[in-house]
Amino acid sequence: MTHHLELTRKSESELPEISKQLLSFAKDTKVWIFNGQLGVGKTTLIKALAQQIGVLENMSSPSFSIINEYTTANNATVYHLDLYRLKNLQEAIDVGIEDYLFSGLYCFIEWPEIIEDILPEKHMALELKIQDFTERTIKASRYE
Repeated sequence: MTHHLELTRKSESELPEISKQLLSFAKDTKVWIFNGQLGVGKTTLIKALAQQIGVLENMSSPSFSIINEYTTANNATVYHLDLYRLKNLQEAIDVGIEDYLFSGLYCFIEWPEIIEDILPEKHMALELKIQDFTERTIKASRYE
């Protein structure tokens, strides 16, 4: 079963509220994939989501490390993965992607195309699109 939600972000100041709405919509879904062109705001949205779930650390894009790990105020772990530099599914498996996907912990994944065949059935898919300089649309789909 799939559920859908569409939101519009007119400025970055709306991200805390949008993050709350997305987390509420997600229920207990922990694996989130983010699709959208370079510069659309995937990392910015992930930072806002992480802040809402209690990450206190300053987050950065894991472009070079592929996986960044953060801890929330409640000592929970949050993973932020950027798969842009991986060439194929085997490379993702070699870095242990399945351990993250099935950890039961939050996994926010940018550039997820190469792992779509091994995603858990239960996940969130977000499609971000640029409308103009500051406005973005966010289409969220929750798969169960």
